[in-house]
Amino acid sequence: MLNLLMSPPRRVRTVRGLIGTLVESAADAVRSLAAPVEETEAPDPAGLYEPEEMPDTDVIEAAAAAFERAADQARRADRSKRAARKVLDRLPAGLYGRFRIFRTPSSRQTPDLAAITATYKRLNLGPVPMKPCAPSLKVEQVESESAHTAASAAVTV
Repeated sequence: MLNLLMSPPRRVRTVRGLIGTLVESAADAVRSLAAPVEETEAPDPAGLYEPEEMPDTDVIEAAAAAFERAADQARRADRSKRAARKVLDRLPAGLYGRFRIFRTPSSRQTPDLAAITATYKRLNLGPVPMKPCAPSLKVEQVESESAHTAASAAVTV
């Protein structure tokens, strides 16, 4: 009897999860229609190859292919980790078969933006200064020969 009061039936959690997933999907679809995100290119960072240092095109293609493969594997691994965390995050610390589940405090710190904003406001310092994050490296394969030629010409200029 106590178990019935503490945990909802399995099918209720499944339906609740399904509804949540459907709502998230619908919200994502609306967001993508309402405000399509255009990808812009950031300026090149400092410390790039000089023209005489440029590696051969086949070396660059191999590196780009390896990067694309690794990024795909990382996305798949991240999805698997998120699925596993849904179960593991709700477990109390303990020994479960061959695995010990426990939590440790993080050594990483992040600024408390709410406290910083409140301090700036209290001292009339204006808005909190922000700086952009580093640009993300993107790699996409192009199929057309004209795009390949244009990219090669851009590299050799």
